Amino acid sequence: MAKPYLSIIIPAYNEAERIPKTLLDMDRRLSSASYSYEIIVVNDGSKDNTAEVVTAMAKMVKNLELIDNKENKGKGGAVKQGILAASGNIRLFTDSDLSTSIDQFEKMMPFFQKKDDSASGSISVGGGNYYDVVIGSRAIKGARLEPPEPLYRQFAGKGLNLIVQLLLLPGIWDTQCGFKAFTEEAAEKIFGISRITKWGFDVEALALAKRMGYRIKEIPVHWVDEPGSTVHLSAGFEFLRDIIVIRWRLWTNGYTI
Repeated sequence: MAKPYLSIIIPAYNEAERIPKTLLDMDRRLSSASYSYEIIVVNDGSKDNTAEVVTAMAKMVKNLELIDNKENKGKGGAVKQGILAASGNIRLFTDSDLSTSIDQFEKMMPFFQKKDDSASGSISVGGGNYYDVVIGSRAIKGARLEPPEPLYRQFAGKGLNLIVQLLLLPGIWDTQCGFKAFTEEAAEKIFGISRITKWGFDVEALALAKRMGYRIKEIPVHWVDEPGSTVHLSAGFEFLRDIIVIRWRLWTNGYTI
């Protein structure tokens, strides 16, 4: 396969029941795409038959590949592995629960394109007033959530975001939406040195992007709450710990940038 424009990375842990729907929906929406793509599922040491299901789906879903980890690396570790194994000009990771459909990527494309090149039908990235990192957001004007999050989750999310903005990323209102895209250069440099393997990996990637001077754009997306989330209260405490670790490493030059 020639070098694709878009690489889609899907981390998956015990997703045998949900991932067929996600992959079929993705295949349907991408069937009319104007760009080339690859889909990489990173099976993160699942206890169920996620790997077998994805292997079988490769007969029905175009350009689908599987990375099968026998041991769990954590979501951040799985995303990093998929991003660095990908070959696309743009590398996007998305959740396996279909909360944000792949056609939302079309909203991101203009922020990566140079006008002169897009007018001629080709696609290039970077330069001018365009961006190196484009992230989906559920917290800015234009975002749609179905159904709206319960109030306790809204308060918890806003509280954690306030801490992130104070310590690391002022002006970014949703660091945790699982729909983020990076240019090839930014992806390889950021994830080449990232170290957080669990819930804070999104923040680490964005903080490293900022430190490296990459331009970040936050755009509204349509987000659908799917049942069966595996996120628990303990994740909030792990997230706070990760934020402190990232801040400390940046203060002490703990990253090789």
